[in-house]
Amino acid sequence: MPNPLEKLYDTLCEQYSLSQATYFIGKHRFSFLSVANSYELLDSLSEDCIAHEIMPYWAEIWPASFVLAEYILDDLRPVGQSCLELGAGVGVVSVAAAKAGASVLATDYVVEALPFIEYNALINGTQLRTMRLDWNSFSLDERFDVVFAADVLYERRNLLPILNALDHLLKDDGKALIATPCREIAKNFLVLAQENKFDTRCITKPLLLLGQALQIDIYELSRAP
Repeated sequence: MPNPLEKLYDTLCEQYSLSQATYFIGKHRFSFLSVANSYELLDSLSEDCIAHEIMPYWAEIWPASFVLAEYILDDLRPVGQSCLELGAGVGVVSVAAAKAGASVLATDYVVEALPFIEYNALINGTQLRTMRLDWNSFSLDERFDVVFAADVLYERRNLLPILNALDHLLKDDGKALIATPCREIAKNFLVLAQENKFDTRCITKPLLLLGQALQIDIYELSRAP
C-alpha cells in the first residue's frame, strides 16, 4: 500500500510534468517539488481563470521566497510561534518556517498549490496545515504571531487587500514579513502601511541566482503603539 508521500506524488504526476530539486537555503538543505514548466499551465487555463486574471504564479519558485526562508531560519527562528503564509505557492517559505519549529498554516488562493505544499512538507520531514485563502475576502478568525509572504506585491490592486489581511490575521503584538524584489509598487505598500498605523522597516538582502546578483527587500510590519 503506498505511503502518503508516494500517493501524493503519483496524483501530482498524473496532472503535471514535475521537477524535484535540492536547494541550499543558507546552510540548510531542502528538496522541493514543483511544476517543471509553469508556462505550459497557461495553455490549460479555463476561460474563467483568464477572465479573472488568475495566473499560475503559484507554480513558480520565486527568488524572494529563498531569501525570506533563510531569514526565517537564521534570524527570526520562530520556535513555537504560530505563523501563516499568504500566497504560499509550492510552500518554500512555509516548509522552512515549519523546519524552524513554527506551527504553520500555509495558504494560497489556488487550490492546486496545496498538494505541492503538503508533499514538500512531508519530503522535508515537517508538518503544517494548508487551506485555500483569498486575501480579498475570507472569514478566518484565527490570529497569528507572524504572517509572511514572498513576492506578492506585484499589482497595485493587491496592496490594500494584503494590508487588510495582515490587520485581520496578526495578533496585537504580531508582525508581518513580506519579501519582494526592489519594485516601485512595493515601496507604495510601505507608504500605505504607514498611513494605516503600522510601524515598518526594510531589510535588504543580496541574492546570487544563476550568476546574477539580485537585491531582495524584506518589509517588517508591526502595529504602531
